[in-house]
Amino acid sequence: MKKSYETLPSWTYTSEAFFELEKKNLFLNNWQLVCHISNIPNPGDYFTFNIFNERIVAIRNEDSKINVFHNVCSHRATKLLDGSSGNCGKRISCPYHAWSYDLSGNLKTVPHLEQFKDLDLEKNSLKPIEMEIFQGFIFAKIIPNSVPSVAEQFKPYIDEIKPYKFEELEPLGRVTMRPRNVNWKQVADNYVDAMHIPVAHPGLSGLVGNSYGVEVSNNDGFIHKMWGDLNKTRKNVISNDLYKKFLPKLEHLSEDKQMYWVYFRLWPNLAFDIYPDQMDFMQFIPINASTTMIREIPFALKDDRREMKAARYLNWRINRQVNAEDTELINWVQEGMETSGFESGALADSEVCLIDSAEKIRKAIPVATLHQEPDSKDILQINKDLLEEANKKAKVKKIF
Repeated sequence: MKKSYETLPSWTYTSEAFFELEKKNLFLNNWQLVCHISNIPNPGDYFTFNIFNERIVAIRNEDSKINVFHNVCSHRATKLLDGSSGNCGKRISCPYHAWSYDLSGNLKTVPHLEQFKDLDLEKNSLKPIEMEIFQGFIFAKIIPNSVPSVAEQFKPYIDEIKPYKFEELEPLGRVTMRPRNVNWKQVADNYVDAMHIPVAHPGLSGLVGNSYGVEVSNNDGFIHKMWGDLNKTRKNVISNDLYKKFLPKLEHLSEDKQMYWVYFRLWPNLAFDIYPDQMDFMQFIPINASTTMIREIPFALKDDRREMKAARYLNWRINRQVNAEDTELINWVQEGMETSGFESGALADSEVCLIDSAEKIRKAIPVATLHQEPDSKDILQINKDLLEEANKKAKVKKIF
């Protein structure tokens, strides 16, 4: 009998109690992007990243080594480095009581040290966070676990992305934060939803024709991939035509990638949009059950050609229209999730990324298998019971 697929129940897109479960089970135990190495090129350069109540900072030391720490003073929990980025000089100094740390996180100076009985400077150094640098991008993971490295997750596509020279990228601008009054899953679901492209995005659909495709990676589905070939354009739109006209040849890309747009989604909340002329990352940062902040920065290889500048502008113009169309769509869907007229919806076999996303969440948070919303005060215990039951079944299945 053919298996049927469906979306997560609507209550998981509106419940604050479910959102609390998502924090530890989906976000803090998975890799989060902090920045690119080009964002902190010099000793003392730092870049901050906040998610929920966690404060994170990536910093380059005197030996050019990059470390990631909790952005918290070990004395009284003060935030050490403010703003999204900057340079702290040779020391990280607390603005509250002037405790200072070197660029490797070691506690060096404590005013009135004689008043602290047996204070161990080494034990009061900054707390490191598990980190990884993948193709020039700096990732951090708050809760240590067995989740594979970013490199391992991207393994099926590493040969495809290497020609884009990620390590040599430079930021085209600053971090942009775009608020959306929807659950984070609306943004993430929409990103991997291919069926809406020909219906809701006439400009993008005209640009890539019928070439738009989606797939889930073959290593346990860690990566979702979408792509489109601009050589398959089926409709003339001025921005699209001019983009293809002005985009210069890229010597580092093969012929089949000169007019190729590809998108990768790293579970659960990171998207890489890769174009011949540039690449953008988008991070879907949940604020609460009904608010998401989209964090993004564009990057590109150094290229001062006038044609390239024109192509990058036209890329932005095309995608600005797509973003406007998507914003309206996800608002409508979020509104629908909050009505009594929708519980869950059917998914087509071809919607492989949406199916995979829903299954990942059900596995990580089993209470998401319930069609009816539990009482918020009981949701933690119900989820714990369902998780224990699932683990027992998995052990039995493994034995037999």
